[in-house]
Amino acid sequence: MSQATGVFSPSRAHIPERTLRTDKWWLAPLLTNLGLATFVIYATVRAFWGSAYWVPQYHYLTPFYSPCVSTACAPGASHFGHWVGELPWFIPMAFISLPFLLAFRLTCYYYRKAYYRSVWQSPTACAVAEPHAKYSGETKLPLIMQNIHRYFFYAAALISLVNTYDAIVAFHSEKTGGFGFGLGNVILVTNVVLLWVYTVSCHSCRHVTGGRLKHFSKHPVRYWVWTQVSKLNTRHMLFAWITLGTLILTDLYIMLVSSGTISDLRFIG
Repeated sequence: MSQATGVFSPSRAHIPERTLRTDKWWLAPLLTNLGLATFVIYATVRAFWGSAYWVPQYHYLTPFYSPCVSTACAPGASHFGHWVGELPWFIPMAFISLPFLLAFRLTCYYYRKAYYRSVWQSPTACAVAEPHAKYSGETKLPLIMQNIHRYFFYAAALISLVNTYDAIVAFHSEKTGGFGFGLGNVILVTNVVLLWVYTVSCHSCRHVTGGRLKHFSKHPVRYWVWTQVSKLNTRHMLFAWITLGTLILTDLYIMLVSSGTISDLRFIG
């Protein structure tokens, strides 16, 4: 069966091989698939786990359960009150934030490149023919949803504020009734700082800060902000992967402390 485009295009050399490359071109997309799959599986399991997400002694709350606004939330974990009653098992506690964070990452310019090449194989690598007969671009559902990435950026910024509040609240120890500081605080603060760096290094943030300006000389403050965001933007891919790791590390640490598997290393209180 002949195709007008893609691997079977008449303009392509008539060779049975998918590519003549002899290097390990498949390694990068394979590692990307493994990395993304690891995070997706872990995050999905933990989001529906329903326990070991809150450490009452030190007010540690995992990002995977923030904000927790259900009456079923552990006592003290609802920093913003109870908005809804008990949720069925198929709705995660952080049902307010998780869909927007997922959409923010899915529509992220870097993640698009990552999963287009590795999962969708469009294309897998340079000089490697893709298996698709045609490509309509981001003009039809579901890919047209990629074009509203900027709005998910606004939501992600608000959620980062919530995570920042959670990290501040965690500087409290029930033992002393006041200030407390432990390894969990270091992990929470590091995670939220890196989440902010990933969020503000977003291409949409760069556009918001200076993308519409016609004369930088007339807006020196916004030009300075745009310049700083642009510097971060060059490492957006790095921050995208680092924050996947810190999210898992933060949640795993809080889960282990909350379940009593390990004790939090305390420096003060």
